Amino acid sequence: MTALPDWMRPPRAEGWFAEDLDHLPEAPRHTELIDGALVFMMSPQRSWHGRLVTALTTTLMAQAPTGVEVEREMTIRLDARNRPEPDLLVTDLPYDPDRTWYAPDDVKLVVEVVSPESAHRDRTVKLRKYAEAGIPHYWCIEDEDGTPAVHVYELDKPTGAYAPAGIFRGALQRPLPFEISLDLDKLTPSRSS
Repeated sequence: MTALPDWMRPPRAEGWFAEDLDHLPEAPRHTELIDGALVFMMSPQRSWHGRLVTALTTTLMAQAPTGVEVEREMTIRLDARNRPEPDLLVTDLPYDPDRTWYAPDDVKLVVEVVSPESAHRDRTVKLRKYAEAGIPHYWCIEDEDGTPAVHVYELDKPTGAYAPAGIFRGALQRPLPFEISLDLDKLTPSRSS
């Protein structure tokens, strides 16, 4: 059995806390904290995922009104033991070059692009946790034969859970969290024959 490096050992018997992520310089990029456990992105990222996240980031930035920021791969401190890192988030806080996380109240939209290794977390665990934290909008993007399908959810405040608001293929038009119009087919290159 291989011994764990010292930095991977929790600093206390209760495990990891959200603030611990800011003090783990040895941790790989995209390290998340889910229920007090460190979660690492161990598989190489697919090109489709990277291209989609980049194109979606630039498209949303171009459409965002003044005062709205689009951030890529920034953690959200949901509570003391949960600090997931969505692919994208939308906030109305001004840009801060030293920021390492956002509070749920500052996040208007979270976007997760599903990968094989993150599918369960994105479709169930994060869906529930983001809703419980009160984040008003959640998009879960699936790869359907190389084209994105966006599963859109809105927070139902009386129940504190997300309600499905549609599955979008080809085009997406949404009035919230701001006026968004996307040609989904142009977010990733078409496959070569």
